Amino acid sequence: PAGYTVKVGEYSATVSGATHTIDNLFVPDTYRTHTYNTAEDITVSGNTATIRRMETPPGHVAPAPGWFFSCAMDAKIEQDTDHEFTARMEQQIRQLTLVIEPAGDTLEKIESITAVLSGVAGTLNIDNGTHDTPSHVALTFTKIVQGTDAGKWKTTVRLLGIAGAQQKLAATIAFTGGNPPAVSLESDLTTGMAAFNTGKKTPLTLGGQVVEMPSGAGFTATITNWQVQEEKDITIE
Repeated sequence: PAGYTVKVGEYSATVSGATHTIDNLFVPDTYRTHTYNTAEDITVSGNTATIRRMETPPGHVAPAPGWFFSCAMDAKIEQDTDHEFTARMEQQIRQLTLVIEPAGDTLEKIESITAVLSGVAGTLNIDNGTHDTPSHVALTFTKIVQGTDAGKWKTTVRLLGIAGAQQKLAATIAFTGGNPPAVSLESDLTTGMAAFNTGKKTPLTLGGQVVEMPSGAGFTATITNWQVQEEKDITIE
C-alpha cells in the first residue's frame, strides 16, 4: 500500500515500501506488533479500527470503505541482535452483493429499491480479530438490464464484517408515479451471512426472490430462498 503503520510495543511509525528498517533500540523482550495500512473511511485508535459514520443517513457506516489490511503477531527481540520479521497482512474488508428478483404484476413500474442492512460491524479489534459495534449500512439497488439476470435488482457494498446476533434487511420498493404505493420489504440474512467474517478475500453474492404478502394496506413483501451465487459481470442502468 501507499502507506502503512508499524507498531512494536510503544514504538510507532508510518512508512512506505515493501520493507522498512526500524531504527530503534528495543529492550530485549517479546513485543506485540501491529501492522496496518491507511484506508479511506477507516481510522485506527489503539487496536480498534472504526468505519466512518455517514451524515446521511445519520449514524450509518460508510458503504464503500477502502481496502484495509492488518497483521498482529508477537516478535521476540534479543539483545545486540538484528531481526527480520515478515508481516503477513490479512484483508479485513469483504465485498457483499445482494441480488433480488421482484415478483408480481408491477415489475416494470418499479422506480427504485432502497434498503438498510443491520448487524454490520462498525469496529474491528485488529489484535484479536473481534468484530463489534453492530451498525447499519444504507443500500441502493440498481436494475440489471442485460444478461441472464435482466430484470433483477442489485447492490454492492464493502463491509468490515458483521456484528450482533442478527443481520436484517429492511427495504422500500417505490413505483413510478406513486402508483401503487411503496412496498415495505423485510428479510433475515443472518443464516446467509453467518460466515461473513471469514474468508474476506472472497466476495459474497446472495440472491433471493421477493414474495408478495397481501395486507390491509395493499401488500408488503419478504425475500426468501437466499442462495450464494457466483460473482459475474452484468450491466445495470
